Amino acid sequence: MHGARPHHLDGATAGSEPGVLFDDFSYTDPQDRSLADHGWRIRRGGGGPGVPDSWSTAAVSFPSDPTAQGGHVLDLTATTDGTPAGTTQAAIGTVRRKFFEGTYAARVHFNDAPTTGADCDHIAQTFYAISHNDELYSEDDFEYLPNGGWGGPATSMYTTTWYSADALDRVTHRTIGSLQGWHTLVATVSDGTVTYHVDGTPVFSSTGKYYPRETMTINFNLWFIDLPSTGSRSWDERVDWVYHAKGVAQSSANVQNAVSAYGTADIHFIDTVPSIW
Repeated sequence: MHGARPHHLDGATAGSEPGVLFDDFSYTDPQDRSLADHGWRIRRGGGGPGVPDSWSTAAVSFPSDPTAQGGHVLDLTATTDGTPAGTTQAAIGTVRRKFFEGTYAARVHFNDAPTTGADCDHIAQTFYAISHNDELYSEDDFEYLPNGGWGGPATSMYTTTWYSADALDRVTHRTIGSLQGWHTLVATVSDGTVTYHVDGTPVFSSTGKYYPRETMTINFNLWFIDLPSTGSRSWDERVDWVYHAKGVAQSSANVQNAVSAYGTADIHFIDTVPSIW
């Protein structure tokens, strides 16, 4: 399926890499068996956020990209004709909730305008970690809103740490400015502080009760906050790679060094983070 390239390195052969997840999304399509084998699930069906009952497996693909480290990217595509029935949203996440303290990182391509159609949507382009346990709810978010939303201005990056989704109890920071193009997002969860970085620059920290209380999954999604007008349009968010280092707070430079080393070694996937359940 992937030719002669070494596609993955598992815990049995990666003893020098304890507690690391790395994936450069070198998959063929949503039905690639390696995707499930590597712990990913594409969302489909109902539920929020955004437009209910609009999550589609077909909204996720893995096109070739010669500029990407592994030669492929994860592509999330959200489309709409302005009606709920004519809307699809995209989401993918890890099946196992096993990520807690440590470093979360991804190289993500954001877009300030749709790939096709009118530029009118309030759309969220995201990278986040989450648990859904109501008693110990935990969530750390990067959410880029090119056209604003929730009453906020355009080209807003929201970095948010949640304590309770039901009570809307969270702390958030909004950074203004276009993020069109590729960016490296890093969140460190360590010693009672969550710190969010964009391209190596710290943009927000949270402490106290605004700190994860249990293990989480790692996710990406692309969704419409609302549907302001009719007419067909589509949006894309792309991901070059994702990385997690368990129990250590790494700088953006150290993350890039680790990711580059996997590229040099022609390693496309590794997961030595122990499963909790």
